[in-house]
Amino acid sequence: FFTGWWIIIDAAVIYPTMKDFNHSYHACGVIATIAFLARIWLFIGFMLAFGSLIASMWILFGGYVAKEKDIVYPGIAVFFQNAFIFFGGLVFKFGRTEDLWQ
Repeated sequence: FFTGWWIIIDAAVIYPTMKDFNHSYHACGVIATIAFLARIWLFIGFMLAFGSLIASMWILFGGYVAKEKDIVYPGIAVFFQNAFIFFGGLVFKFGRTEDLWQ
């Protein structure tokens, strides 16, 4: 989870202008974070997580690769942010046992 946000903060610092890195692309990471925290509603959390991961792929390929921009790193950063948050959420949801808390 932390690694995903660290990568997107790095991209936002390196490319602060809207021309190089559209600031609306942060919405995918915010939705992925909400999905990470929405543990109670498993189905809603998975829908948000998969949706933000697919949207980050669309941003990478539709916004940077297909347009053949000179800079591709912001698109890669958006994708990796969402991928790390997604996998962190999977570890958080399935990688622990509830028996230790009782």
